[in-house]
Amino acid sequence: MLRKILKIVLWLLLAFLAFIAIQAFRHWDTIQRVLLGGLHVHETTPPVIPADLPRPAILVFSKTNAFRHEESIPPGNAFFADLAKQKGWGYFQTENGAAFSPEVLAKFDAVVFNNVSGDVFSPAQQAAFKAFIENGGGYVGIHAAGDNSHKDWGWYINDVIGALFIQHTMAPQFQNATVNVEDKAHAATQGLPASWQRVEEWYSFDKSPRTTGANVLITVDEKTYKPVGMFGKDLRMGDHPMVWTRCIGKGRVLYSAFGHRAESWSEPENRMLMANSVGWALKLNGNECSGGPSSAAKTQVGSKDK
Repeated sequence: MLRKILKIVLWLLLAFLAFIAIQAFRHWDTIQRVLLGGLHVHETTPPVIPADLPRPAILVFSKTNAFRHEESIPPGNAFFADLAKQKGWGYFQTENGAAFSPEVLAKFDAVVFNNVSGDVFSPAQQAAFKAFIENGGGYVGIHAAGDNSHKDWGWYINDVIGALFIQHTMAPQFQNATVNVEDKAHAATQGLPASWQRVEEWYSFDKSPRTTGANVLITVDEKTYKPVGMFGKDLRMGDHPMVWTRCIGKGRVLYSAFGHRAESWSEPENRMLMANSVGWALKLNGNECSGGPSSAAKTQVGSKDK
């Protein structure tokens, strides 16, 4: 009888292990991205950029070598494509890191990191992006573009984002909270209400980016949601920015922690914020970082301001 029970237990164990193996095979890409340090794929052949790309032009980048926001990336890319069409801007979307070369970036005036995650660039590509920003290019980063999957790229975390992501809400993951506009005069916040409520996976950082020189545009009111992370970690920051800007050399940088859910791209307030933000990054408005709009932004053609 005991032998029969052991045999049944053994078969159940084997069946369970087989189930685990099948699931691991089916989800191996996700396991690599999330649990095994991410992918380290760096493309070497750049995409072909249309020769007649209008200026100003935006490069929308959505490569993910770590966790991939499958639900948010496609509607985000579609939003920027529609925005560029409405405005008459040049637009190109790619997940090819080789687009980040001096030759390709010279065709663009701003880049958008739509939930980019992980180790997406070779050292040469990192250097090209850094030079692009410092010499007057614009940048808009969305949600995962500021998470800790970029922590090994010191310049990006310290100078571009200016704070290290520590965790997001997990009790529950998505919560409704009130956000407040701090800088009502900034070009990126024009047309927004003074405050509104929205549902998000709320990010917390090791410090306020205000302490590293950022101009904070929007904060979240921690009293309106439960800032608790995994294993009950207290995620309160006190000063809790969600959207901020900074100048890096002649370049304009804006980061927004909004954008985990697909619904973000149908929210009127977030759509307005994103449209304004890209316009600001293109130097179509405001006078930060380089003394005013670039020649490309003013004429809609030509090269970006160096």
